[in-house]
Amino acid sequence: MLPNLIDERILRRYKRFLADVELADGSIVTAHAPNTGNMATCWLPGYPVTRCAVQLSHSDDPRRKLSWTLERMDVGAAWLGVHTGRTNAVIAEGMT
Repeated sequence: MLPNLIDERILRRYKRFLADVELADGSIVTAHAPNTGNMATCWLPGYPVTRCAVQLSHSDDPRRKLSWTLERMDVGAAWLGVHTGRTNAVIAEGMT
């Protein structure tokens, strides 16, 4: 089963696995970006706000360094899954 996702706004991605994201309440969190690619064609600083929309999942696991995970990004015509470890779960859920 896939986690609940919340809509937020990405501010920047850096050090390949980190992304600063602004939550709905205005606070800024650092999320784990589990995609190993540079994702340069998915998001670039300065894109219109609609291109900065992302979806995050949250974990309460105390063993994690970052409780937020970047899951999907709005690329205009569709949402793009950027969490490469979720591929099988997404396909399985789509088949049910």
